[in-house]
Amino acid sequence: MAKAKPRLGKGLAGLISGNAAKKKAPAAAKKTSAQAKSSSAPTAAPGSSAFQEISVSRIEPNPYQPRREFEESQLNDLAESIRSEGLIQPIVVREVDGKFQLVAGERRWRAFRQLKLAKIPARIIEAGDSSSASMALIENLQRENLNPVEESLGYASLLRDFDLTQEQVAERVGKGRATIANSLRLLTLPEEIRGYLATGLLTTGHAKVLLGVEAKAEQTLIARRIIEEGASVRATESLVESLKRTGKTKPAAGREAPAAEVAAIQDIEKRMTSYLNTNVALKHRPNKGKILIEYAGNDDLQRILEKIGLEE
Repeated sequence: MAKAKPRLGKGLAGLISGNAAKKKAPAAAKKTSAQAKSSSAPTAAPGSSAFQEISVSRIEPNPYQPRREFEESQLNDLAESIRSEGLIQPIVVREVDGKFQLVAGERRWRAFRQLKLAKIPARIIEAGDSSSASMALIENLQRENLNPVEESLGYASLLRDFDLTQEQVAERVGKGRATIANSLRLLTLPEEIRGYLATGLLTTGHAKVLLGVEAKAEQTLIARRIIEEGASVRATESLVESLKRTGKTKPAAGREAPAAEVAAIQDIEKRMTSYLNTNVALKHRPNKGKILIEYAGNDDLQRILEKIGLEE
């Protein structure tokens, strides 16, 4: 519902505040460099077949699962598919303290629980914590089930919990190091913006532009404006460039304006810009300030002067 617009400046003062058997290598054989590199990779558990049915109740989630949200409608669709067609691909688990911990396939496991099925086909492997975390992240990346924030948190977990470098993470998940670094930068954005990313209200393209803005409060206000106006990434780039030219994206020296004050000032700028049909910047301080009005040549200046009542 549209709100009545206050007069310019009104309220500003108040707002400012597999099945294969295991093959044994000869005892005297040396590992090749490739074998050494993959020595920590998951292997089939001794005596396990390609897959076997295990009790659904003996399975627990992977603590390093990068997905934070499981859409109920998608789970319902998957459960219905399993009910009518059966399970096409078994889940992957590892044995931990007498139970089975998921490595890949949490959605399938949840669907089986929803259907109240007692057993689920699973492949049992041997894998350490690091390999298990990597496989969970890789599976989700390959299925494109992660939102940008979940992906970033998955990379951060591999770095933090397993003391890996960005190069090692990139190698494990099959991505470039720059891709990992750029994804991790998303975690420096304010929580509100990360929420917009997670729900799809903003894209990673928008987020990259916002990362070029220094002040967190400004990032959040611009993000809200993007959503309100449905701005494209290119339009967002133009907006940020415009704000940089007027100094709006730089924090005030010795004083950081409260979010409410910034919002009020931006609202005034927006309405003045609309009224005068030209760019207007309001530089406000508690005791003084200035209004910068842009014009293109003498004729445009004359037009603006007439608009504000200084010329007849």
